[in-house]
Amino acid sequence: MKPKQIYIYSPSSAVRDKAAFRRGLARLKALGHTVEVDTAALDSHQRFAGDDATRVAGISRAAASGADVALISRGGYGLTRILDQLPYKAVAKAIAHGTEFVGLSDFTALQLALLAKTGAVSWSGPALGEDFGAEAGPDEIMEACFDDLLVGQGEGTGWRLPARDAGASTVPGTLRGTLWGGNLCVLSSLLGTPYFPEVAKGILFLEDVNEHPYRVERMLAQLLQAGVLGQQQAIVLGQFTAYRLAANDAGYDLPETIAWLRRASGVPVITGLPFGHVRT
Repeated sequence: MKPKQIYIYSPSSAVRDKAAFRRGLARLKALGHTVEVDTAALDSHQRFAGDDATRVAGISRAAASGADVALISRGGYGLTRILDQLPYKAVAKAIAHGTEFVGLSDFTALQLALLAKTGAVSWSGPALGEDFGAEAGPDEIMEACFDDLLVGQGEGTGWRLPARDAGASTVPGTLRGTLWGGNLCVLSSLLGTPYFPEVAKGILFLEDVNEHPYRVERMLAQLLQAGVLGQQQAIVLGQFTAYRLAANDAGYDLPETIAWLRRASGVPVITGLPFGHVRT
């Protein structure tokens, strides 16, 4: 594979794990890529990677970099509060000229706002520190999928459904539509704003971390009651991790939330997508 130019920037939370940041840079370079780090990538202001203006400027520099990939250092929180300041036209122009914007988690806010404002396509994928800089080493499947993105082609993708959902996670034939979504908490927080894309007959994928199943259900209920879920051809659920059940849940868990979603929405719900705050 021809080496690519990758631009690293920090649009959300401050980079606290500098060792993971360095490991991620080393891994990308070991793969043969040229890596450029934004001048403010390691800035810190309160919980953020620099103040609002600093992070907006970093996104502008990423758009102007001419890189093949603009890759976030990490997620966290920070993009929602600056959505009214982002250079959407510049990012869309960069994408049209070949720069792929890649990230996950809090990056969902930029992705959805970009889609709503310009229709430009971005990629849900790894972050530098948590994924390429993982202490145990990057996941092989993650790296292979990232390579597919870089060369602009893939062998297709698939995953094994959880046994409990094998019979329920079915769709009638082949579905084609806009693939959109990301982090459920971030996505649902944009509902009713100019930054929430109006996608009809789409395929909505969702993931989250540190959210108890009842909070997941509450956010899904909001999307359902707002008419968003009923407009989709399918809902694809990724990984929902790092939550803790309580004694008073009395058997209520994530599978119960998914069963409720199937009944309430009437939309095909597919589970087990290997995407979220996980290695693969």
